[in-house]
Amino acid sequence: MDSRLEHILDAARWAPSGDNTQPWRFEIVDAGHLIVHGFDTREHCVYDLDGHASQLAIGCLLETLAIAASEHGLRAEFARRPHAPEHQPTLEVTLTPDVGIVADPLIPCIRERRVQRRAMSTQPIGAVAKETLARSLSPDFQVVWKETTRERWALARLMFANAYVRLTTPEAYRVHRDVIEWNSRFSETRIPDQAVGADRLTLKLMRWAMHSWERVDFLNRYLMGTLMPRLQMDLLPGLACGAHFAIVAAKPPANVDDYLAAGRQVQRFWLTATRLDLEVQPEMTPLIFSRYVREGRGFSRLSRPGEIAASLADRLAGEFAPIDPARLVFLGRIGAGPQATARSTRLPVERLLRSD
Repeated sequence: MDSRLEHILDAARWAPSGDNTQPWRFEIVDAGHLIVHGFDTREHCVYDLDGHASQLAIGCLLETLAIAASEHGLRAEFARRPHAPEHQPTLEVTLTPDVGIVADPLIPCIRERRVQRRAMSTQPIGAVAKETLARSLSPDFQVVWKETTRERWALARLMFANAYVRLTTPEAYRVHRDVIEWNSRFSETRIPDQAVGADRLTLKLMRWAMHSWERVDFLNRYLMGTLMPRLQMDLLPGLACGAHFAIVAAKPPANVDDYLAAGRQVQRFWLTATRLDLEVQPEMTPLIFSRYVREGRGFSRLSRPGEIAASLADRLAGEFAPIDPARLVFLGRIGAGPQATARSTRLPVERLLRSD
């Protein structure tokens, strides 16, 4: 493999993806041409039934690849194969020398990119930092801030209620069971339990409960099994942050290309936050469930989760009114504070290569 291409791919693989699924594989054609074979997780992940979560992640990958290529004076250009199945978006990547290319200042942030599921500082995000983050987005996107105590409390309560849907849905249970790596600080393919954001006692109870849906259901019904996880991972961190934020597209994304473009914006914003020494935690499931509600897409064999999700979709729309909620492409919280001591890592490049 060409050494420059190897270096670029070694950086690109650090792009974020939901539950560390890494929905991409690389095929090298030559030193200036590779193919990104994307895939989604709609067949087994309740958070990706339409593939859009994976498409956002692939967009993050493309932006990371372009940033990494700039270090070598290369311009990365992408062309999606129009006849590839929607659930397997395939991108032709051309790397062309360009004397006008300068190394992107976000390059050092690629591997360091900050994720923090625990409480952050409530120190407000300063005007200069907010302006810098806003400028990281293209003109077709904007950032909306929710930073007053009332706004943070309202979003924290919404996340707390939304977590009840996550934790009482059997389809979500199967996802959670499979994505956590127990007794671990790091994981190449999943989320280490020490990065989840719960204390040791709660993690022990979670591990016991996740042995079966019957155990989870029993705890939820009779022992308030959702209370401590929701307090520790949603309500308290939702209040203890500098702000919640939404990245908003000029128009609702309508196809794969729109979600890829949105993912590229998300990654530039996130890396810029890292450059500003700020922590970020995605809060995507309210957006996902809200979209399911708008599109009439059932996501559980139980009726109750859908009913709660419909109510929360109205609350989410109210918090961001008058913005059309279909234009919200990313939701998260942000703030200063210590870096997380546990995190998801990534598969090495050689395990991400395809030979065909």
